[in-house]
Formats: sequence, structure tokens, C-alpha cells
Amino acid sequence: DPKSRVRNSTSGQPRNVQPFSDEDASIETMSHCSGFSDPASFTEDGPEVDEEATQEDLEYKLKGFIDLTLDKSAKTRQAALENLKSAFSSKILYEFIMERRMTLTDSIERCIKKGKSEEQCAAAGLACLLCVQMGSGIESEEIFKTLGPVLKKIVCDGTASIQARQACATCLGICCFIVTDDITELYSTMECLENIFTKAYQRDRDTNGVSSTHNTVLHISALLAWTLLLTICPVNEVKKKIEMHLHKLPTLLSCDDLNMRIAAGETLALLFELARETDADFFYEDMELLTEKLRALATDGNKHRAKVDKRKQRSVFRDVLRAVEERDFPTEMVKFGPERMYIDCWVKKKTYDTFKEILGSGMQYHLQSNDFLRNVFELGPPVMLDAATLKTMKISRFERHLYNSAAFKARTKARSKCRDKRADVGEFF
Repeated sequence: DPKSRVRNSTSGQPRNVQPFSDEDASIETMSHCSGFSDPASFTEDGPEVDEEATQEDLEYKLKGFIDLTLDKSAKTRQAALENLKSAFSSKILYEFIMERRMTLTDSIERCIKKGKSEEQCAAAGLACLLCVQMGSGIESEEIFKTLGPVLKKIVCDGTASIQARQACATCLGICCFIVTDDITELYSTMECLENIFTKAYQRDRDTNGVSSTHNTVLHISALLAWTLLLTICPVNEVKKKIEMHLHKLPTLLSCDDLNMRIAAGETLALLFELARETDADFFYEDMELLTEKLRALATDGNKHRAKVDKRKQRSVFRDVLRAVEERDFPTEMVKFGPERMYIDCWVKKKTYDTFKEILGSGMQYHLQSNDFLRNVFELGPPVMLDAATLKTMKISRFERHLYNSAAFKARTKARSKCRDKRADVGEFF
């Protein structure tokens, strides 16, 4: 399982890359490559193409974007960061990035330090993807040595925009998870995140309602990033953290923000899982009170809450309640290419959800090809497929897509007829 993994230096698959002409990037490069904002533009489902030429062309464009991250115009810098993010989430670019990792790190550092909110968020997102591409090794450690302090500074800076602080908290957690071999660095990062989300505990104690929901998004990101890091902590530290937080976390279940309630609930489920793993005789004295709270959330009929919110909340808390009461987990299966993976515990779910959030539609591709992720989820080396197998898979995938979209349209039609009562009214007059 992910938390007991051995950290060996992993990377994407090396590729033969052709060097390309070293020209200055310009706005023309930007407009020429603007298709990058759509990850689908990276998939190679079209006719047979010259892969080497395509790779060369891609790298030429990416090099242009790296140059544009230093542009005078904030708009241009941000577009360049977003385009790099799209490429990094949908391709394995290990060798290309390896050669330019310091340039990329410098650009990201500069954009986080000097940029405004949106640019800082894009740069933090790119930093996550940079580490996902590099995997855990000395090079990634160097990147984190540079970016770690910058990220911490923004996270703790009350004058920075809340979105930037949120993005930096997430980035701090993910990069530390991938990179850190140094236990003191792991603990100091967790402490930085704790200092943020424990403010939500205090807020809950204040009866005069200092419910500054403005900061809640930051508290949620810090809590989720901290929980991810807890999954790679040594047993003794896990026990310490559980003692510190297990009695305070339930207060967040009564927060008026749905995402905070869900984050607190899923963190509790994970803490209970870890507690029982590390101590066979684990006993929680406030069990009755907690299960009562969880049951209320799993069956919430509050008229003041939106229907969608209630449905989402009930679904999550049914699982959380089962975890706390019955030590049960609803196993999910994830398919990618010809492979499948079972998510069968909260630690694995937490890890999967984290990377799915940053890789988006690129998650399946990375699960197939990214050595680091395959190592985290213990999938072994990438499965190599010959062209014939890929071709048959492509055909069946396309046919399946046609069938799915036809079925979806039919369902949508049927549903909209049921829902739209005005259609019925019209027939009577």
C-alpha cells in the first residue's frame, strides 16, 4: 500500500529525443501552440504519424513556453504556465524536463514570488506536475529545496490572496509527498500545514461566530495536504498525530461549509484506519457521540441545504460511518488501458484522489506510463503493448464511445421528458 512504499529514484520512461533549433520564443509561438490548453490535443488517436517529428515539434513548442514564463506581460506568463501544465499532465516528458529542471524551477519560483493570485496558482500547479514528472530522486529534492521555502512563505502570508495560499498549501503537500526523504523536512511541512487548519478548530470554539468562511477554503486545502503526508509518516508519529487531532476533528463536522464537512469526515475515516492498523486494541472513548454525528450527516434532510449538496454529503458520510463503525471500505476499481487497480482502503483512496485532482484527464495515461505513480500504487513496471494490440483496443474503445454516447443521449431525452412538467401542461390546452 502507498504509505509503506520504498522510495527509490523513479522517473518516466527515457525517450530518444532529437535536439531542435534554438530560436527565440515570441507571441507567435504562443498563438501557434495555443491548442495546448486542451489536453485532448496531445492524444495521438489520429492516423499514423512520425513520432520523432511530433516529439521534436512538441519540445520546440514547450521550449517556447518556458521562455514565455519570463515575459513582461502577466497574461502571457500565465498562458505559458497553463500550457506547460496541460503538456505535463498529459505526456511523459522526463528527459526534456530533466535537462531544463533548474530553468523551470527558477521560472516557477519567480512567478510565485512576483506574480498576482492567478499566476501564483498556475505556477504552484506546474510545480506539482514538475515533481510528478521527475519522480522521487535527488533532482526532485533540489527542486523542493528551492521551492519549499517559497511555498511555505505564501501559505503563511496573511496578505497573499486566499487562492494563492490555497494552491501553495496543496503544492507543498504534494511535492513533499513525492520528494521528501528527510524526516525533519516532512515534519516541518506538516507543522506548517497544521498551523493553518487548526485555526478552524479555534474558530469553532468561538461562540460569537467568527466564521470567516473566506479562510475556510485555505483550511480545507491545508487539512487535505496534511492528511496526505500523514500516510507516509512512521508509526510512532502517526500515533502522536492521531492523539492530537482525533478529538478535535469532529468539531469541523458542524462547519457550515460542505467541503469542510466532507474533508473532515474523510480525514476521520483515514485516521481511524491508521489507528487500527498501528494499534490492534485501539479504542475511541467518544465513539457514540461521533457515530451519532456521522449518522446525522449520512441521513441529513436539512431543508436549508441544496439538494445536490445533501446527496453528496449523504453518500460520503455513509462510507465514513461504515469505516468508523464497521471498519469497512467500499472498494472501487479503476481501469487504465488494459490494466485495472483496486482502491481498497482510505489511504489508497486519499493518494489516488490527490493525483487525480492534479492530473485530471491525464491520470489514466500517467498510471500506465509514469514510473513514480506506478511505484506508489505498486503496479510494477509499465506494461508494454505491441501496435496490433493497441489497434484492436483503439477500435473497441471508439465503438464503446459511440455506444455510450448514444445510450447517454437516450437517457437524457427520457429524463428531460419526465422532468419538464410544462410539456405535459401544454398538451392539455
